[in-house]
Amino acid sequence: MIRKIDHIAIAVQNLESALETFMNVLGCAPGDITIEEVPSEKVRVAFIPVGDTKIELLQPLSDDSPISKFLQKNGDGMHHIALQTDNIEEETARLASVNLSTLGAPKEGAGGKRIVFLHPKETNRVLLEFTQKHS
Repeated sequence: MIRKIDHIAIAVQNLESALETFMNVLGCAPGDITIEEVPSEKVRVAFIPVGDTKIELLQPLSDDSPISKFLQKNGDGMHHIALQTDNIEEETARLASVNLSTLGAPKEGAGGKRIVFLHPKETNRVLLEFTQKHS
């Protein structure tokens, strides 16, 4: 079952510059922000809390990062919407039962969460991510 929008992700060329902009827009303090690297996705991310959800800024760590490829094609901008679930395996099976495929198997993502993406060709050109907190 989908519980909420976990985060909205924005791909950026320069994390520090984007952080400054979004901190000013959202009126948050540096201590509210979590920054980490996600080796499996080859990105550096910053999570900015907004109520019960977050804005995630994604900066590639290498030229072969999926985010680097996205930026080359599209420039800075919205990348994906993440939906939180209690059981990522059940959601993956449910999606398969309605002929929606994931981009690989669930894996470790930012914040120690398990993640899996749906192909945007199957979701009206919107990249969707499912997330599950580790128990």
